[in-house]
Amino acid sequence: MSTPYYRAVGDEVSIFELAHARRLPLMVKGPTGCGKSRFVEAMAAKLGRPLVTVACHEETNATDLLGRYLIEGGNTVWRDGPVTRAVREGAILYLDEIAEAREDVVVVLHPLADHRRELYLDRQDELVSAGPEFMLVVSFNPGYRKGLRELKPSTRQRFLGLTFDYPEAAVEIEVVAHESGLDPKAAKRLVTFGRKVRALEELGLAETVSTRLLIGAASLIVAGLPPRRACVVGVVEPLTDDPELIEALTDLAALAF
Repeated sequence: MSTPYYRAVGDEVSIFELAHARRLPLMVKGPTGCGKSRFVEAMAAKLGRPLVTVACHEETNATDLLGRYLIEGGNTVWRDGPVTRAVREGAILYLDEIAEAREDVVVVLHPLADHRRELYLDRQDELVSAGPEFMLVVSFNPGYRKGLRELKPSTRQRFLGLTFDYPEAAVEIEVVAHESGLDPKAAKRLVTFGRKVRALEELGLAETVSTRLLIGAASLIVAGLPPRRACVVGVVEPLTDDPELIEALTDLAALAF
């Protein structure tokens, strides 16, 4: 399996490798669409470990992640959930947007994230110990969670921490061009547009332009959609429903292209 493309911007690759080697859990923080998940995917491939990803949300409970008894062919059988499976397989377990998870999920993870590195399955009365190659990685968006549920200190302090952000312009142009196949000159215009929107804090957008959105818009341009329309469909419309904001951002896209 080929390694997913990831463009390092600092020492994050070596930090991840050290964390894996020393059996330490890692917390990756940063805004939506800045490359957190791609980074974890690339590192799992680089280390040759299976990756088990769980997209956390408020309806996910501990049973969903640990496992449950099911009726199959008239028999009652136990089926591991993704967290239990990852521990048994020595996989890299990635819990995306951990701050979205219910409290019972977070509490269950605590023994996995400290010196014990173990998981207790109460319905099975079984203690599952993590092997040396298992690694726990979580991510969340501090800006989005501000004022809402936050990770408790008792959870945060079990993890190493890496902060991600949108890359500098030259790197973002490289990433957008590579991922979409867009000509670098056009990618530069698109990234310039995105960075101008990010600078307009007075717009009050819940989220700003992510690298992911720029890659999507670039892919539309490569597919033949006119650049201005690609900016609207791929960037502007996903950001807001406000007609005045849509008009203002559309005008900004017209200046870029």
